[in-house]
Amino acid sequence: MSDFYRLSDEEQAVRLTELARVALQRWPGDYSAVTLIKYRENAVFSALGSDGRKVAVRVHRHAYHSDDALRSELQWMQALGRDGIEVPPIIPTSDGDIFAIVAVPGVPEPRQVDVLGWMAGVPAGSSEEGLEADEDGAERLFFGAGALAARMHDQVKAMALPEGFTRHAWDDDGLIGADPFWGRFWELEQLTAEQHDLLQQARASARDDLAAFGKHADNYGLIHADFVPENLLVEDGRLKLIDFDDGGYGWHMFDLATALYFNLDHPAYDRMERALFEGYRSVRALPDADGALLPLFMFLRSTTYLGWVQTRPETQTAKELGPMLIERACLVARRYLDDRAQAGVAA
Repeated sequence: MSDFYRLSDEEQAVRLTELARVALQRWPGDYSAVTLIKYRENAVFSALGSDGRKVAVRVHRHAYHSDDALRSELQWMQALGRDGIEVPPIIPTSDGDIFAIVAVPGVPEPRQVDVLGWMAGVPAGSSEEGLEADEDGAERLFFGAGALAARMHDQVKAMALPEGFTRHAWDDDGLIGADPFWGRFWELEQLTAEQHDLLQQARASARDDLAAFGKHADNYGLIHADFVPENLLVEDGRLKLIDFDDGGYGWHMFDLATALYFNLDHPAYDRMERALFEGYRSVRALPDADGALLPLFMFLRSTTYLGWVQTRPETQTAKELGPMLIERACLVARRYLDDRAQAGVAA
């Protein structure tokens, strides 16, 4: 293992900041004040251009996405922007490319880097701290979020994908198959035997339910897949959407479950869930049978977070959030299985 990966997150971030500075030389203009904003999958920085324009610089995690997959993500964002959905604009390099491959001595591998226009607005909340809204505000937010998700899903349905477009899939294999996209969640060392068995029981049931649900253009397509409040920016009552790094193919209900997942304990949760569905249905159809599968997709969402922790146990995020993620995953797994039992579905 490279010495880089034995460093703390803070020490890695110092080296990635230097990579971001070097990368910005590939973009027109001069940039200063390169400042770390977030370091999880990617290292995200802000920077100030000599023309006064603020930008976001993403230094991507090594080998997470192929060059073709990253290009596809950015092309999708461009298409969403053309269709009136407020997403970060892509700023091309001096050579007209939408991302660059950059290497510096302190980081063991070359990294993909892209630069996006800075989006004004305030995050609606965070996974750790919850929503920045009272109960009425939360209800308004989730109605708007539902409408935004529906517009995005409609856009994808009508979009002509460019040649070579490729993204990962949050499908049955990617979520609960033998080798899920974010990791084999059932192998997480912190799980007790009881928790392991519960998750495996829910996993087996989910496989049957997803097969019955099927995939078609009205319930499956390109999704954001990280539709959490911290990726929703609010400005003058408008919602903007950022961070498409996890975007890929999946069920539309997965986006709606993601929006709600970290808000299960909110006092206004029932109002938020209702508003999310009402907002969605104000734009596009969502059959009652699809909405009734929310417990399934809550469970599926939980497995991805456990898989993330299972494959990245050394990260500060995994250490801090791991116990809460296990507790919540078991909660939604039990609710999902209880919901199936009440509906008379055999385990």
